[in-house]
Amino acid sequence: MKAIVQRKFGPADVLVLEETEAPVPGPGQVLVRVRAAGVHAVDASIREGQGPPTLPKPSLPMTPGREVAGTVEAVGADVADTWTGKRVVAHVGPLSGGYAEYALAPAASLHELPDGVSYAAAVAAIGTGRTAQLVRRSVSSGPEDVVIVTGASGGLGNQLAYLALSAGSRVIALYGGESKREAVAGIAGRDGSRPAIVDTSAEDWTERLTAAVGAKGATVVYDGVGGPVARACFEALTRGGRHIIYGWSSGSALTATAQDVVDRSLTLTSALGAPITDLRALETLSLEAVGRGEVVPLVTEFPLAEAPAAHTAIETRTSRGKVVLVPA
Repeated sequence: MKAIVQRKFGPADVLVLEETEAPVPGPGQVLVRVRAAGVHAVDASIREGQGPPTLPKPSLPMTPGREVAGTVEAVGADVADTWTGKRVVAHVGPLSGGYAEYALAPAASLHELPDGVSYAAAVAAIGTGRTAQLVRRSVSSGPEDVVIVTGASGGLGNQLAYLALSAGSRVIALYGGESKREAVAGIAGRDGSRPAIVDTSAEDWTERLTAAVGAKGATVVYDGVGGPVARACFEALTRGGRHIIYGWSSGSALTATAQDVVDRSLTLTSALGAPITDLRALETLSLEAVGRGEVVPLVTEFPLAEAPAAHTAIETRTSRGKVVLVPA
């Protein structure tokens, strides 16, 4: 089979397409013929040997990849043969060989795909989507809310905008640059509702944000960008508003003081590092939302051989939505 193999730590070009032996499922495992493999920002950190402290530094050579969707080709001992041939998606762990034509997955991690859900959309749901569900569980919204979503052209921000629309909230979706406009302009709820969109690269973007939010102010900010964008959104919150941080793709987190929070009775919280005991339940919620059409994941596909380009797109913040590798 063809697989991406990494033999040293370094830049994206250490990811090389090679011919390797297909793995054999052991007890409790299945062999998945991969139709789509998710690419994550953490994959790039691991590739450089600088992964998060919660993960061990991998041994080389390795095949990266944590999220796969495809069909079950074979099952190991103690796994029901009824899985064979089924369309599935699984989050198989950060170092588990997803960038390949075939990958092993724990049978316990499998989800059968809902009808009508594509392999690429399923991969977006199982990783990015479960994080979106976690963020929404921490800070939800309803018809009474005005929600600002930063980085709405990215995989996570895009799904959060969909989820807020499906809850009946009024949404302002932010993006950075004309090249990302189309990705955000395409967001629409099942009822036809659409977010107001604001380009944060425009000189007058804060004025446009204020106009979009309206006189009462925003009640919720979903913040994965940080920096000055996050601060402007924080300032747009009304008294009693809620601001949740789930990343800072700009390179710096929101800067705020306790006095800032107290002055307007705000809630400032984070979805990062929280203990989670129900990841599978979050995955199920995400897949169900995609199956119902409440979320239409934005996906950018790359051929498997172009894994280096996929990593570069994420690292340079030029990707749109969830980045997915597709074996030939």
